[in-house]
Amino acid sequence: MASAKPHMNLVFIGHVDHGKSTLVGRVLLDTGHIEPHVIEKFKKEAESKGKGSFEFAWVMDNLKEERERGVTIDVAHKKFTSKKYDFTIIDAPGHRDFVKNMITGTSQADAAVLVVAAPDGVMAQTKEHAFLSKVLGVDQIIVAVNKMDSVEYKEARFKEVADEATKLLRNAGYRPDAITVIPVSAFVGDNVNGAVENMPWYKGSTLVASLDDLTLPEKATDLNLRMPLQDVYTITGVGTVPVGRIESGVLKIDQKVIVRPSSIPGGAIGEVKNIEMHHEAMTQAVPGDNVGCNVRGIGKKDIRRGDVMGPADDPPVVAKRFKAQIMVLNHPSVIAAGYTPVFHCHTAQVACRFDKLVAKLNPRTGAVEQENPDYLKTGDAGIVEIVPVRPMVIEEQAKYKPLSRFAIRDMGVTVAAGMCIKVLEEQK
Repeated sequence: MASAKPHMNLVFIGHVDHGKSTLVGRVLLDTGHIEPHVIEKFKKEAESKGKGSFEFAWVMDNLKEERERGVTIDVAHKKFTSKKYDFTIIDAPGHRDFVKNMITGTSQADAAVLVVAAPDGVMAQTKEHAFLSKVLGVDQIIVAVNKMDSVEYKEARFKEVADEATKLLRNAGYRPDAITVIPVSAFVGDNVNGAVENMPWYKGSTLVASLDDLTLPEKATDLNLRMPLQDVYTITGVGTVPVGRIESGVLKIDQKVIVRPSSIPGGAIGEVKNIEMHHEAMTQAVPGDNVGCNVRGIGKKDIRRGDVMGPADDPPVVAKRFKAQIMVLNHPSVIAAGYTPVFHCHTAQVACRFDKLVAKLNPRTGAVEQENPDYLKTGDAGIVEIVPVRPMVIEEQAKYKPLSRFAIRDMGVTVAAGMCIKVLEEQK
């Protein structure tokens, strides 16, 4: 990227209809990253479809179905610059049908804005997203209490929602000093990047100013390359272009890489010919960069979302069996050996079988409470052995932390979350 500013990925999360996409649209408009006439055009289109007030949301909601239904379905990316950082904004879906896409977006983020509507307060997906963002490694969070105009900008209501959200985030494992709470009205524009006349009682920063208070996580450039693939495109005249976020190491032009698991036994091997971020050519990419790269020698059918790129001399680990530490967040009954839900790890979604329950742990201290328990229930922590149903890349927490974390989903809800502590059997 031509800019000398540090780059950061910011994800907007929260319950459906709490105004995430609208807030993103407002941020982009108020910082000069989209022209007012574009919003005006969207406003006319939205009103013609009976979706008045959706004009800001449509900046991010590109898919026709998203506009028809008025919900965000897939993860959208937009670039925006503050005084201090170059941000890639990731707008994650809040609707429960699309939590798997929200997990992909959040796993790519350095920090999160949790949007909570003032009239509703903390809802089901607010809780789910809060726990998931912590499990997926997002350690800094800003709570935007949105739709303050709908509660007549009352300070008392803001304080109620702020207390509710702060308590939730502490329970999810956030340190109190890593949480900032800000009142905003995305639709009206209050306190996003200016005007706070309607809230004279508020003395803190605007939302955009508070983004500059975020700190850049340390980049794992000392480790080898790991880049989970989010999508794979074929571009005429260029070839196969895998797209994803670099989690560790450095991606360089002319580098020999391998993608695993891949449809090619052992992995697909190729050579990086060019690298782009936001349509700008780069000579190399570092952790945190969302990039596309053309890889010579690899075809579109050889690789897919969920595969991981690494250097040819240090391939990503494809686990046949691994040991994990998990926390059961919300299971209607119990987890026992043989249970096979879907594991969401980086951009991969793979059904995995609980092969053995090794130990039940005290959730607070981590001490072993029981060896070989028969089951684990909501609120329990445990050590388990897992067997993926099909090949998947997962790395040990001590080596590549971002590729060790996972969320476990079943029946449309997140039932548990955890991390891989040891790969017991590897697919060579």
